[in-house]
Amino acid sequence: MLFSPSLYRLARPLIFRADAERAHHATIGLLARMPDARSALTGAQLATRVAGVNFPNPVGLAAGFDKDARAAHAMARLGFGFAEVGTLTPQPQPGNPRPRLFRLAEDRAVINRLGFNNNGQAAAAIRLRSLRAAGCVIPVGINIGANKANASGDAAIADYVAGVEAMAGLADYLTVNISSPNTPGLRALQDKGALDALLGAVMAARGDAGPPVFLKVAPDLEPADIDDIVGLAHGHRLGALIVSNTTISRPPLDSQLASEAGGLSGAPLRDLALQRLRDFRSAGSGDIALIGVGGIASAADAYARIGAGANLVQLYSAMVYEGPGLAARIARGLAALLDRDGFGSIADAVGSDTR
Repeated sequence: MLFSPSLYRLARPLIFRADAERAHHATIGLLARMPDARSALTGAQLATRVAGVNFPNPVGLAAGFDKDARAAHAMARLGFGFAEVGTLTPQPQPGNPRPRLFRLAEDRAVINRLGFNNNGQAAAAIRLRSLRAAGCVIPVGINIGANKANASGDAAIADYVAGVEAMAGLADYLTVNISSPNTPGLRALQDKGALDALLGAVMAARGDAGPPVFLKVAPDLEPADIDDIVGLAHGHRLGALIVSNTTISRPPLDSQLASEAGGLSGAPLRDLALQRLRDFRSAGSGDIALIGVGGIASAADAYARIGAGANLVQLYSAMVYEGPGLAARIARGLAALLDRDGFGSIADAVGSDTR
């Protein structure tokens, strides 16, 4: 099976001959046909609880991989402890013109300018209802966004409220995604006044009995932005901050595709995402849960995020280069690292490098 790293290395040149987006859709198609997972990779050290949700292990699938909730049922088979589907918008939309997804193989990176392409919340809700009825062995988060035509002001708030109303009953947690660089105007919602209004409306729509709400932020933030976001996260009682999305910055890259527009993810994002996590940990004094994302490709990478303050981690782009068995290898590697350092649980290790 391609879960083996050695077999995936053999298959990767053939996979890379295909257009990146076409290969991705083929992968989702294969996973969608897999039977439901009946157990999760877990253990006393790996199991953890964040924002009232129990996670069998802290390694999650980041949003963007399973945009339309077609394969979440199979993610535990790959070793994931949770999966985040989406980004889902109220109305279907095709996204930006193709080509819009690029492998930067020399840099072990990806650039995308997909633009929230998805079939809409109603179509995904059908699959998510079936998933909940059948039972899922890992938590499933739902990442919601605004349609391109409504990505600013009151129209954006209305789209996020619609997303909460449509998805809250189907989610173990909801993620408000205001950090994609590929929908014009969306990142302006990270500004203090706009974010305050948005989160107020989202939390009112969720009500007292809804799932926890997470906020996904960009890595391209100034220190004042970080302080404002942390303050609002506390004020609106968010469950966690997801740090971070793709970056519009361009560190030195070797690939000829480096100048393509869009968000950069993968190995070149690792240092920036780790630093931004440290910044949020410092600003929040450890009082708000953090999910570390960006450039995580090994157990050592994941452990560094946990030591810097992440309660959970997520990955996506690294699977392009490391194969579908990566999550399981990271989870097992984390258990070994916890043993090495004398930690009885993931929770014990969170922020250990900041103490």
